[in-house]
Amino acid sequence: MKILGKAPAAAQVQQFITLPNFKNGKFQNLGGVTFSPGDIPLGKLLGGFLSKPKTSRPSRPVPSVTTDLRAPGPFAKPTIIWFGHSSYLIKYQQLNILVDPVFSGSASPVPGSVKAFAGSNGYGVADLPPLDVLVLTHDHYDHLDYATVAALRPRVPRVVTGLGVGAHLRSWGYDAAQITELNWHETAAPLPGVQLTAVPAQHMSGRAFAPQNTLWAAFVLQLGPYRLYLGGDSGYGPHFQEIGARYGPFDLALLENGQYDQLWHAIHTLPAETAQAAHDLRAAVLWPVHWAKFGLAYHPWNEPVRLLLPAAAALGVPVTVPRIGEPYAVGDPVRQEPWWEFA
Repeated sequence: MKILGKAPAAAQVQQFITLPNFKNGKFQNLGGVTFSPGDIPLGKLLGGFLSKPKTSRPSRPVPSVTTDLRAPGPFAKPTIIWFGHSSYLIKYQQLNILVDPVFSGSASPVPGSVKAFAGSNGYGVADLPPLDVLVLTHDHYDHLDYATVAALRPRVPRVVTGLGVGAHLRSWGYDAAQITELNWHETAAPLPGVQLTAVPAQHMSGRAFAPQNTLWAAFVLQLGPYRLYLGGDSGYGPHFQEIGARYGPFDLALLENGQYDQLWHAIHTLPAETAQAAHDLRAAVLWPVHWAKFGLAYHPWNEPVRLLLPAAAALGVPVTVPRIGEPYAVGDPVRQEPWWEFA
């Protein structure tokens, strides 16, 4: 089953053994934070699934905007087009950087499951401009989509990701020379004026039966004078304040806000924690992602942004919430037209 990818080779694992964040054959979170899906009592997991509200999926298509992604630049400021969940395109000058693309309409290895919400899957690989860099934060199915990444292979010259994730890509036909794998606090400069630094996140990894055998990360993206935080997935912890002190302030932070539950609170922030994380990072603007496309949790589909906005306002953190496909340039006034206000 190609969709499962491939585990890192033994020779690469031998290199991991020397790293401070790799123990007992697995990558580790900071501070000893642990989580495994097997830690959740099956009864609670099943009960949550059976009792989830009808509003966990929207009752009508999610609003979106049609944008010509191939429109020529240059873009004087980093301009982001969000595709729902944690997928987005960053355009700056003549550069195009794609993050965690999932265009297959599903976020699961099981056919027909975890389908995208109606209206949220209007963009695909064919709509993309020529790409310069593909960034992959970790290897979960809602961030690393086999069908999308396989289709992108002839169009992607460079990939930056966490340690071990390249094994999946090589098994899908990517050349090793295309791929840069980083540990936390390591930096790559794949192009002039583009710098990516992997930073800690509080999460986990795994596509098959060997969890934590690849590294999960967020990324600090430096584009000329602009600094963006590409959050990936993470539970709340002191690492946000440490990253803010070491790498901040940030012009924009794209942070997960959705698919949370107390059952897996260690690895996904609650909305108030997302706001606090943006504050800790010293972000000028917060853009909440990881919602509005897939229902991976039991909360109402639009609850994440409804809870986030007052929490962020209390902390003085500006929040921008563009529609799927609606370009937003760093430094522009934030957008909060409540397009999500329906059940």
